Amino acid sequence: MIIGVALFPLQWLLLHFSGAPLAPQWEALSSGLSIFGAAFLLSWAAELAQLDIPQALALAFLALIAVLPEYAVDIYFAWEAGKNPAYIAYATANMTGANRLLIGVGWATVMVACWLKTGIRSVKLDKSRRLEVISLTCSTIYSFILPLKDTISLFDAVVLVSMFIVYMRAASKAHMVEPELEGPPETIALFQVGVRRVITLLMFAYAGLAIFTAAEPFAEGLIASGKTLGIEEFILVQWLAPLASESPEFIVAILFALRGNPQAGIGTLVSSTVNQWTLLVGMLPIAYCLSGGHFNPMVMDARQQAEVLLTSAHSAFALTVIANFSFSIIEALILLGLFLVQLVFPSPEVRFAYAFVYLALAASLAFSTRATRVSLLAAMPRRVRRSIRTRPARPARRGVQRRATG
Repeated sequence: MIIGVALFPLQWLLLHFSGAPLAPQWEALSSGLSIFGAAFLLSWAAELAQLDIPQALALAFLALIAVLPEYAVDIYFAWEAGKNPAYIAYATANMTGANRLLIGVGWATVMVACWLKTGIRSVKLDKSRRLEVISLTCSTIYSFILPLKDTISLFDAVVLVSMFIVYMRAASKAHMVEPELEGPPETIALFQVGVRRVITLLMFAYAGLAIFTAAEPFAEGLIASGKTLGIEEFILVQWLAPLASESPEFIVAILFALRGNPQAGIGTLVSSTVNQWTLLVGMLPIAYCLSGGHFNPMVMDARQQAEVLLTSAHSAFALTVIANFSFSIIEALILLGLFLVQLVFPSPEVRFAYAFVYLALAASLAFSTRATRVSLLAAMPRRVRRSIRTRPARPARRGVQRRATG
């Protein structure tokens, strides 16, 4: 299986270093297959890393590694945007499409796979996932600021990257748990420790080379293919690019569910969502400014504002769904259904309206029952919960005080 998957990057590396000319659509296909295979290798290598670091950090690391192909493509768009502002649209399209695919398709697919395999209609998430819920809450709340001010600046980068660093530091303090490996990682884990680590590093290096050389041709090939085939480039970049770079991550999460561990699958995807809202979005203005040699923010037009707002609202609704640390097949189908419906209406006006539908659903779910409110409160940091509980009561009116005293 390892050799078969390694052939996907190999075919691209041979074409790339041979200098063979390719039509845009074939270049996009070849480089996209390279990214697809490299993402598998990265996921397997990150799974092996669980043998040497705490499980919570390993899951966060796995989630980070799994979305590296997405990072490579999106950061390339941001880098080019520093020279050509037209690429800002592609950077936001890729980022918003990746986030919504991750939640609307990824989360739902893991739960559906678990239901089909075991018949379980609801999964109780471990309370150790509280770190991901808190981090997703903070990053989602901050993400609403971006469309309101229609820019993504270096200040946003500082805030979001700081959130990511805090998240990773907190994950690194978790206790060690022996992971359950299957497939290629299980086979590699049978080798001696030194040999296993060398193989893991080689997998990282090989996949990294494939992604590094394929990111630019894949991105440019998609844009050129859209012009050649008469398909809007924004749509191709928003949906096809993330689907190619994140599908291995979906498959890894589905495999977790099929192995009887849906908590790990959902936890990995939630962690990936945190990574994308913090580190990925934070890196975009950094790449933009470094490429352009200035400190100007990335300015979004009305369509990009609508896409970012819809993505934030989508994330807020998903957050209220898992805030009680459970995820059911009904909730998964609702997430998937709402995601599929939004694909039919790409206009900015409908996107804005759809965002408010998500927010209304999130509010109704958050305040529908006392149990949900308690769960959302429990997901907040301890200091916030303490301040809410110890908030002084409003003083009674003077007349009431007199009657009470009398």
